Amino acid sequence: MSDFHDPGAESPGRMKSVLLVTAAVAFATMSLTVPFSGFAPEAFPVPQIDPPVQPAGYAFAIWGVIYLWLLAHAFYGMGTRADDPQWDRPRWPLIASLVLGTPWTAVANFSPVWSIVLIFGMLAAALTALFATLPGYDRWWLRAPIALYAGWLTVASFAGLAIVASGYGIGPGATVWAWLALLAAGSLAVWVQHRLNGTPEYALAVGWGLLAVGVANAGRDWALTALALLGVVAVALAWVASRKPG
Repeated sequence: MSDFHDPGAESPGRMKSVLLVTAAVAFATMSLTVPFSGFAPEAFPVPQIDPPVQPAGYAFAIWGVIYLWLLAHAFYGMGTRADDPQWDRPRWPLIASLVLGTPWTAVANFSPVWSIVLIFGMLAAALTALFATLPGYDRWWLRAPIALYAGWLTVASFAGLAIVASGYGIGPGATVWAWLALLAAGSLAVWVQHRLNGTPEYALAVGWGLLAVGVANAGRDWALTALALLGVVAVALAWVASRKPG
């Protein structure tokens, strides 16, 4: 009995690319239809009014770029790179990150604690997807959008953790938690950037978030502003050091 191959059958890569498109559309749609403008101060036993680790409001505009670029990545991959093994490698972790991120705004509006669990899961999966890509392979369509997404999550996850921890009165106060969050986010970002060959999109997203924290604290806590700016410089230097010729 001869083998039979149905030319119309879906390949594993094609099916995963369709799942990624579905996840990207759901992620963007849910995030835009269920708005989140920060944790409500009264959501915590210790109300968090204008927490020092909160980035300046303009910084969240980066989500518009992230949504559009991830959608472009998913649709382009489905249309032209469905069976490309280099595109297939990051699909499962990116799908996982977007699936975790789809309910994030809804969860954050009623459960800050669970939103932190979700966002760190999103970050871990996004970094796994980023490390699964090659630096010079379809850079603008493949690695760059994932890098921008992972970079912003690096800052957002630790900032959210600091707000929630201080809101529940855990450990030090809000200012010390802000310092710890910036140090942790900056340290992780430097480590990640050193493992990447160039990839300025990751450094740009991290720098954008850290700079926004510095701007938010300008005039009220210059030490925290200085720390945020030092973090931007450290990540930029890590990007320079990670660049390899060829």
